Amino acid sequence: MKRFPRVHRITGAMMLFLSLMVQPLAARPPNVLFISIDDLNDWTGSQGGHPQAITPNLDRLAGQGMQFTNAHCSQAVCTASRNALLSGLHPASTGWYGSTSAMRKSYDEVMGDHKMLPQYFKDNGYKTLAAGKVFHSGVSDYKERTDDFWDATAPDYKISKELRARGSGYGGTKFYPFPHEGSQIINHYGDDFDSGQSLCWGALDRTDMPGGKMFDELIADWAVDQLEQDHEKPFFLAVGFVRPHVPYTAPQEYFDLYDLNEIVVPEVPEDEMSDIPLMGKSIAYGTIKTGDHYAVVNLSDDYWREMVYGYLACVSFVDDQLGKVLRALEDSKYAENTIVVLWSDHGQNLGEKRHWRKQSLWEESTRVPLFVKTPGQSSGGCQSGRVVSLLDVYPTLVDLCELPPAPKLEGQSLLPLLKNPDAEWAKPVLSTWYYRNHAVRSEDWRYIRYRDGSEELYNHRNDPGEHTNLAGDAAYATVIAEHQKWLPKTDTLPAGTTEWKPDKLDRRVKAWRENDSVPDWLN
Repeated sequence: MKRFPRVHRITGAMMLFLSLMVQPLAARPPNVLFISIDDLNDWTGSQGGHPQAITPNLDRLAGQGMQFTNAHCSQAVCTASRNALLSGLHPASTGWYGSTSAMRKSYDEVMGDHKMLPQYFKDNGYKTLAAGKVFHSGVSDYKERTDDFWDATAPDYKISKELRARGSGYGGTKFYPFPHEGSQIINHYGDDFDSGQSLCWGALDRTDMPGGKMFDELIADWAVDQLEQDHEKPFFLAVGFVRPHVPYTAPQEYFDLYDLNEIVVPEVPEDEMSDIPLMGKSIAYGTIKTGDHYAVVNLSDDYWREMVYGYLACVSFVDDQLGKVLRALEDSKYAENTIVVLWSDHGQNLGEKRHWRKQSLWEESTRVPLFVKTPGQSSGGCQSGRVVSLLDVYPTLVDLCELPPAPKLEGQSLLPLLKNPDAEWAKPVLSTWYYRNHAVRSEDWRYIRYRDGSEELYNHRNDPGEHTNLAGDAAYATVIAEHQKWLPKTDTLPAGTTEWKPDKLDRRVKAWRENDSVPDWLN
C-alpha cells in the first residue's frame, strides 16, 4: 500500500534504482482490492442464507480467506451505511442518517481533520482508484472532494431516454435498466404507485442494455484493466458493484440458472407480526401506499416467488462479475501482495417480517457478507462467528497496511480475529435506523429499542429467524439490561437539524393509534 551527486555516483544510483524495481512485490506495502456489493444479504453458498443461491466466486473467496459470518452494518440503508464505513464513524455520532445533501453541508463540522478511508490511503502514499458505487452516489457523495479521495475513477453509466422511461421516474441511472415491459407494480396498480416501481424483476436481452452491457460488467472491465496496468505506488482499488439492488434485472443467462417453478421463498409464520411493536410495523410497512408486502402478495399468487427468482439471478450475475476481477488479480503481478476485502453495505428483506426493503433493525437487513483475504495467509476457508461491525473495516486496513493510527475511528481492528477467529471479542454491534431507533446485536441476541421506548428481543441460539419477541418476558430483564449498556448515551440529531420533529414513521403510528387502523396483514 536518492540521488547521489556527481558522475562517479551515478552508477550507484542506477544500481539502487534497479534493485528497487526488481525487489519482490511482497517487500512493498500491500495493495488493497476493496470490493462492495450493493444490497447483498446472506444468500450466498458459503453463508447458506438461501438453499438455491449459486455463487461460486463468492464461495471461492470465502475458501481463500477469512469469512466473518456474523457481520453487521451501522445502518441498513445505502447512504448512511457507506458513509459510516468510509468515515469509520457511526450515524448516531455523526447525525448522518440518510440525507446526502445534509451530509455534504455538515462534512467539515463532522469530519474536522479526520479523513475518509480513500483519502487516508491517498495521503499515506497510495494510488487510489474507484469504479461504480463506492459511496451512495457513486465514487463520491462529495463532488468537490472527489479529487481528494481518488487519483482515477471509472466513467458513469449512460442511460438513454428510452431506457429511462421504463423506470417510471426512478432515480439513479446506475440501477437501470428496468424490465423491458417496465415495472410490474406500475403495470398492475397504476402510475400512482410510483414509490414502489423498483420492486420489479426481469430477464434482459443485450439489446435492453446501453452498448449491450450492464453497469456491473463495465465496472468489472475497468477494474480488470487497472489490475493489468503497471502501478509505481501501492494501490487502493475500490470496486463497487450495484446488483443485486433493485430492480431485479440481469442478463437472461443468469435467470436460466434457476427454475422459477422450484424457487423457495422465505418461510414467514402467520403470526409473524403479532408481537412486533407499532414502530416496527411502521418500518415494515415500507413506502408503497398500500404497504409493500400487501402490494407484492396481491399482485399475483406468484409474484413473491418471482421477486426471489429475480434477486437470486442478480446475485449470480454480480458473482460472475466478481469472478472476473478476482481472476484478473490472480493472473496479475499483484496477486501475492494484495489484500482483498469484500463487503455489502447492508442486507435485504424479501418478505421476512413482511418487509421488502433493507431499512430496518432486523437480522435480514443488518447482516452482511464480509470477507478478508491477506497476503501470505497460511490457511484459507476460515470463519469467525464473532459479531463484528462494518465500522471495523477502516481500522483493520490501517493495521494491515501499517499506516499511522487514525484516532477518531469508532470501530476496532479485526486483526486479532484474522490471527485467531475464536479470539475473545466482547463488543456487540450497534445498528441504527434513523434517529433513536437502535438494535444491539451480540453473538446470541438481538435487542431492539425504538425511540418510543418499545422493544424486541430475540434469542439467536434457538430462534435465528427472529420469530419470537421475548422483550415482554421478565425472565430476560437481565439480558435486556446488559444490551442496553451499549445504546448511545447521546444520539446526535440528524445533520442539518436543531430539534427532532416526528417523521413519517411516527405519523403513521399516530394515525394507526387514533383510528385503530393497523392493516390486518401487519397484525
